[in-house]
Amino acid sequence: MSILKLKPSCKDYLWGGSRLKAEYGKEYEGDVLAETWELSCHPDGPSYIMNGAYQGKTLQEYIDGEGKEVLGTHCRRFRDFPILTKFIDAKDNLSIQVHPDNRYALKNEGQYGKTEMWYVMDAGEGAYLYYGFRQEISREEFERRIKEDTLLEVLNAVPVQKGDVLFIESGTIHAIGKDILIAEIQQNSNVTYRVYDYGRVGKDGKKRDLHIEKALAVTRRVPIIRDKKSYPHVADCDYFTVDKLNLDGRVMKRMEGIVSEESFASILMLDGEGTIACGEEKVSYQKGDSFFLPAGSGGYQVEGRCDALITTIREKAAPVRLGIDIGGTDTKIGLVDVHQKLITSISIPTRAAGRKPEEVLRDIAESAMGLLNAQGIPIDQCVGAGVGVPGTVDRKNGIVRYSNNIQWEQVLVAEEIGKVLPIPVKIANDADCAALGEAAAGAGRGWQDIVMLTLGTGVGGGVILDGEIYEGKGIGGSELGHMVIVEDGESCTCGRRGCLEAYASAAALVRNAKRKMGDKELTPKEIFALAENGDEAARKIVEDYRKKLATGIINIVNIFRPQLVLIGGGISAQGENLLAPLREIVRTEAFGGNKGEVPEIEMAALGNDAGMIGAASLL
Repeated sequence: MSILKLKPSCKDYLWGGSRLKAEYGKEYEGDVLAETWELSCHPDGPSYIMNGAYQGKTLQEYIDGEGKEVLGTHCRRFRDFPILTKFIDAKDNLSIQVHPDNRYALKNEGQYGKTEMWYVMDAGEGAYLYYGFRQEISREEFERRIKEDTLLEVLNAVPVQKGDVLFIESGTIHAIGKDILIAEIQQNSNVTYRVYDYGRVGKDGKKRDLHIEKALAVTRRVPIIRDKKSYPHVADCDYFTVDKLNLDGRVMKRMEGIVSEESFASILMLDGEGTIACGEEKVSYQKGDSFFLPAGSGGYQVEGRCDALITTIREKAAPVRLGIDIGGTDTKIGLVDVHQKLITSISIPTRAAGRKPEEVLRDIAESAMGLLNAQGIPIDQCVGAGVGVPGTVDRKNGIVRYSNNIQWEQVLVAEEIGKVLPIPVKIANDADCAALGEAAAGAGRGWQDIVMLTLGTGVGGGVILDGEIYEGKGIGGSELGHMVIVEDGESCTCGRRGCLEAYASAAALVRNAKRKMGDKELTPKEIFALAENGDEAARKIVEDYRKKLATGIINIVNIFRPQLVLIGGGISAQGENLLAPLREIVRTEAFGGNKGEVPEIEMAALGNDAGMIGAASLL
């Protein structure tokens, strides 16, 4: 189905009326129907599908079954469904209230804050609503007026009529007045701080709770200037874009639109009747109906007579991503912009030994949140977090199956980080992330097929084919360091013998030098320097090291036939002293040699930043 008709959840708040039942055909047994949640995946009131294969299921169950692709590419930055659409019938005044922004709500309520818009569907004579303050007031005056019940004296009362639109950013004090019917599009949140409630009591006979301290903390105590910055849309912000459709059934009786791969479309019928068609499907509509068209549905047509609101999700303005590179000793956390540029970064001790993985991941996530806060970047400006982790990684499910470096098994990395960072979280093997970082912003930029080897304590490897991480049909990264190049050779950390890592890592080079040059432990830099200065023992050690590394590279070239091989890690600091001999060996010994296409061999360019940039590029 490309046109899903939705049935709402109903709310009987004490200030509600009966117009949604009488005039809009909403099915509800109670006498008071204050709100209908028309498009909702919120657990407090989901909407249900009325047609097709998912009839009777919730909208969230449909999304879970079909995949998040039905939301569109612009929704990838949201962990949860982004919006909630309502009809509101205010027979009586609603409470004076305010909604927090994302940062405050996430910290204190565990869910997003709320920015919303109101479209006035109808209003009685003399109807008005409250929208911000008449003049700027201090926090002390705000608090005093709440206690003295004089708050209404400083609120901005706005007369309204049918067709009026108000955009209510988080932090704006507001209230819908009596005898007003409203269509509301908002962030997918149910966080409201009640400031003043006319002394009313709830069903339990008690006065409804107020949230004074929280309201004092989040309210912007200045007048709100209504502007037209959303033009030509009814409303436009990072959370939703709303357009008005009007067909009079005579001069204008048909509209054609397109639902692209970028965003779903929500169509909320305020008035009228007619049909919606998409492909071979056609469904009828009437006043009060709500429809969901999944991303990629293509062209659609609305015919008849109607007033409607069409809601889509646009691309995020100036987004950033978090790139997290978890290492055995330190974890690096960076902010990456749309140009793959690292804005800023921090490094914290991983401290995995002796601690539960959940504690480690919570510390990492809280540090990432702290980095955003330190840069003054709200969480909703961050479209996701990518995480590079050493070991065998199940990318689809966000799980580290096994990591020898940090002694983790079956750790739910994405889930645990998501408990602190309410944004999409994706993970991959750390070496794969480093390779992806170089492909996105480093020495591999412009190349599609790249293999990268990192020569450090171990030998990591990442394979990029057609611009994407290659990991086959299974799980885990490309463990290139654990190909056997010497049968029954040196013991490897993986438990096998003769692996490339046992010969081409920095640890292997240091080990061999210690064996052949005495008990003194030399650094790789010192070993290469001695070889350059004519030390025969050092020269043989370096020559053997190059040959073993070249053997591994030749095997990789013969299998993957990449355009480029990149060398990273500490030993890559040797530059051409390492690369020139490697190029010659690979040129002469790779299958086909000069008769085929031998890849370029270059140094990685990003150093320790590659893992962060690559992790961010997972989003």
